[in-house]
Amino acid sequence: MKTAFELLQQTRRMPLVAILRGLDVAQAKDVGLALYEAGFRTLEVPLNRPGALDCIDQLVQALPADALVGGGTMLTVTDVDAVHAAGGRLMVSPNCDARVIRHAAALGMLCAPGIATPTEAFAALEAGAHALKLFPAEMVGHGGLKAMRSVLPEGTDFWPVGGITPDSIGGWAKAGATGFGIGSQLYAPGTSAAEVLVRARTYVAAWQAAAAG
Repeated sequence: MKTAFELLQQTRRMPLVAILRGLDVAQAKDVGLALYEAGFRTLEVPLNRPGALDCIDQLVQALPADALVGGGTMLTVTDVDAVHAAGGRLMVSPNCDARVIRHAAALGMLCAPGIATPTEAFAALEAGAHALKLFPAEMVGHGGLKAMRSVLPEGTDFWPVGGITPDSIGGWAKAGATGFGIGSQLYAPGTSAAEVLVRARTYVAAWQAAAAG
């Protein structure tokens, strides 16, 4: 089993996180395979919709070993245990709760808690976070990200989440973003796997262009 550090190194090679809020269990395998075909390797199923744990289980079973699957909106230690039991190795939250981060890190999960201030960022890193979910990204903005990067440890991974489009990836990358969480612009309930494939390819191309630039 890969360590959290190895999972982070893996994620850095294609740092786009598909946020599959409201994913239908019957559709999970097809959507997951479409994302994988497009180049995505990290998938998050938020827990605040029915069937999330079943979807995580389906994705873990369906996708190749180099895919990282986990949960989002993980607010409690119980959430961490449930996602881990379903095979998830990724912990994502909208907030910074040191207890939840520590517990997930102790289980060997890659931890990406939500932060919006330097205080939260430092607290998250101290608790064992491996990457920082910048949320809501629109509120923090490019200037806020640049300011945080100037005081946080060199090499800190920042993943803006909220309103990320293919056109906005380049600007965020120049501001210091190292990855992105992409939600309803990529998948919303009812979106077909074929449409997810088209959208995902657009995001992958945008990231590759930003990384090359």
